[in-house]
Amino acid sequence: MKARNKKAACLIMFGALLVAAGCSLDSDSSSSPDASSSKELTPMTITLASGDLNTLWDDMQSEVGKLITEKTGISIKAQFPINITDTEMFELMVARNEYPDMVLAKVSAGKLKDAGALIDLTPLIEEHAPNIKKVYGEYMKRLRWSNDDHGIYVLPTAPVNQTYFSAGGGFRLQHAVLKELNYPQIKTVQDYENALKAYYDKHKTTADGQPIIPLSLNGGEWQFLISVTNPAVATTGEPDEGEFYIDPDTYEAKLHYLRLEEKEYFRWLNHMHDIGLLETESFVQKYDQYKAKIASGRVLGIIDMDWDFAGEVAELRKEGKFDQTYANFPVTLNETYKRHDFQSYGYLAGIGISITKSAKDPVRIIKFLNFLASDEGQVLLNWGIEGKHYKVENGKRVIPENILNRKVNDNWNFRKTTGIDMYRFGPSYGDGVKDPTGNYYTTVFPEQIEKEYTQADRETLAAYHIKSYKDLWPSEEEFPIRPWGAAWNINMETGSEANVIFQKCQDIMKRRITQAILAEPEQFDAIWDDFMKELEKAGVEKLNEEFTKLVKDRVKLWNE
Repeated sequence: MKARNKKAACLIMFGALLVAAGCSLDSDSSSSPDASSSKELTPMTITLASGDLNTLWDDMQSEVGKLITEKTGISIKAQFPINITDTEMFELMVARNEYPDMVLAKVSAGKLKDAGALIDLTPLIEEHAPNIKKVYGEYMKRLRWSNDDHGIYVLPTAPVNQTYFSAGGGFRLQHAVLKELNYPQIKTVQDYENALKAYYDKHKTTADGQPIIPLSLNGGEWQFLISVTNPAVATTGEPDEGEFYIDPDTYEAKLHYLRLEEKEYFRWLNHMHDIGLLETESFVQKYDQYKAKIASGRVLGIIDMDWDFAGEVAELRKEGKFDQTYANFPVTLNETYKRHDFQSYGYLAGIGISITKSAKDPVRIIKFLNFLASDEGQVLLNWGIEGKHYKVENGKRVIPENILNRKVNDNWNFRKTTGIDMYRFGPSYGDGVKDPTGNYYTTVFPEQIEKEYTQADRETLAAYHIKSYKDLWPSEEEFPIRPWGAAWNINMETGSEANVIFQKCQDIMKRRITQAILAEPEQFDAIWDDFMKELEKAGVEKLNEEFTKLVKDRVKLWNE
C-alpha cells in the first residue's frame, strides 16, 4: 500500500490515520444529537487494535482526549503491533477467535471479514449515525464491501473531499544545500544528483563534526516500498498505485516493475551508489536508525513521504536547525515525464475502522464515532479547545502565536499534550472543506500553511518565486479522476492464488532490486534480466490477470 499520504493512504500509519485538522463549531448547536446527553452516559472503555504503531498514544489522557471522554463517556484502550507485523497481529486474533471492540485492520480487513469477525454497520448507521452519513454524503455507496455484498464493514478514515495543498512525496533537499548553491534548478534526477555532489564535495562533516550523508533511503524495512520503489513510478510519469500499474483506458493491471521505464530509475540509483552519494546502509538500516540520522541534521537528501519523517523534522525545528530541514521537488527521470502526485482518485474508501462481533455495545460505539464525525467533534479533533488552543476573531478561528509556535516547532510534544491531530478514528472532512460558519474544518489551508513556514522555507520559496512547494507540481486539473481509486486500496483475498504469487513476487522484488542497486554498474543489466525471469517463473502473468479482475470489479462497484 502506497500513497500521497499513505501507503495512506499507503501503506498509512496510525499517526497518519489519526492525523487531522478541523474547524470550529462556534455557532452550530445541532452537530451531534447525542452530545447534549453524553455527559450523563455511563463511563465505558472501548478496546481498539490498530495495525499501525502510534508512539504518541496516551490512552486519551491529553487535553482533547479527556474532553472527548467527558462528552461521550468513552475512553479508548489501544493495542499496536509490537515485535510482530500488523498482519501477524490480526492473524493471531483470527486463530484465537478473540477480538477487541474495534479494529483499524488495514489490509487485514478482508481476513477478518472472511472469519466473520466484522459486523455490518449499515443498520447502526441508519438508526444512530446521521453525522457519519452526512460526512460521507454521495460517497456512501463506495463503502459497500463488494458487488455481491453491499454491507458496510469498514468506515474509511480517508478524509472526504480532500484538497491536497502539499505533495506528500517528492525529492527532499536541505535548505542549507540549496542556499549555498544559490537555489539551482531541481527538476530531474540529474539536477538532484548535481546538487548533492556539489555540496558534498565541499562538506564532508556537519558543523558539529558528524559525517554528512548525501542521500539515505528508508529501505531496511517495509518502507522500502515507499522510499525505494514508489519513486520509480512517480519519476517516470505515472500515479502511485501501490505495487501495480493500471492502464487508464483498459484497466489492465500489471506489477509496475515490469515497466521498462522504471529500470532506468533503478539504474540511476545504482549509479548514485557507485559514485558514493547513496548510502549503502539504506538497505539494511532499521527505521529508528534512519530517523535518527535525519534528526541529527546530517542527511542532505531523502526520497520519502512526509509522514515517514515528520517527527524528525519537528525535532530539527525544535533545536533551531531550520537549514537542515527540507524543501521538496517534483523530480522526474528526465524532462519528458510529468509527475502525477496530484492526480485525483476521487474519494478513497477502503482502509478504516470496523466494529467486531466481540464489541460489548455496538450502538454505543457507533454513537461515539458519530460524535467524532459531528461538526463539534471535528473542530475538537483538529483545532482543539476554544480559548485554549484557538480563539475566534471576527467569526474566524485563529491559532494564537504562542500555540502556533509550539505546533510548528515542537509538534510531537504539542500533539501528545494537546491531543490535537490524534483521534481521527473514523469519517472526517478533508483539508479545504468549510463548515457552516465559513471556517475550514481543518487547520490545513493556504493562509495557515503560510504562517507555519520557517524562515528557511520562506527564503527557499522566494528564491524559486513560488508561494508553496505545490506550485512546482503539475496541478490536479491536468489529469482525469481515476475511477478505480488507487490500486493499493484494493485488497486481494488472503491465501488466494493471486495473493500467494504476489508475496513471492514481493520477496523477489526486494532481493533483486537491492542487489541491482548495490551491484557494479556493468552487472546491472544481467541482474535485472534475472529479476524479470524470476517474476515470470513465479507466475506474475497470472497475478496480473487476477488483479485486473479486482480493478474492474472496483470500477463496477463504485461507478454503477
